[in-house]
Amino acid sequence: MNKTYVPPQTSLERNWYVVDAADQRLGRLASEIAMILRGKNKPTYTPHLDTGDFVIVVNAEKVSVTGKKSSQKLYRRHSGRPGGMKTETFAKLQARVPERIIEQAVKGMLPKNTLGRQLFTKLKVYVGPEHPHEAQKPETLQIKTIPGEE
Repeated sequence: MNKTYVPPQTSLERNWYVVDAADQRLGRLASEIAMILRGKNKPTYTPHLDTGDFVIVVNAEKVSVTGKKSSQKLYRRHSGRPGGMKTETFAKLQARVPERIIEQAVKGMLPKNTLGRQLFTKLKVYVGPEHPHEAQKPETLQIKTIPGEE
């Protein structure tokens, strides 16, 4: 008889990590962040539970993309009214609201249900190197998204 594994609540400790997005590739960075938010890097990972950690992303305005994506990649949003679709290129959105680029990339890699919405609240994205979460004593997390980088 199969049993669903449920980790004990005492073993679910939440860590805080700081990730520097300067000169990182967007998709590779987002997939690593989504994995940490989900808790897949822990031995207590359970698909139907929130076992992940908090992630703080700094220098969001310095994230990079390859090829012609900065001029060709489109971000769409809709006001909900007829004809309310607004489109914007990566470069324009990066100049206006750079946090949204990383938020949307990570959100697309999380589950599309209540668990995914709960996990998304544990992502904090900031422009510049400063963040207001020093009290949580976050650890620096090294993510290497550029091949050959040491």
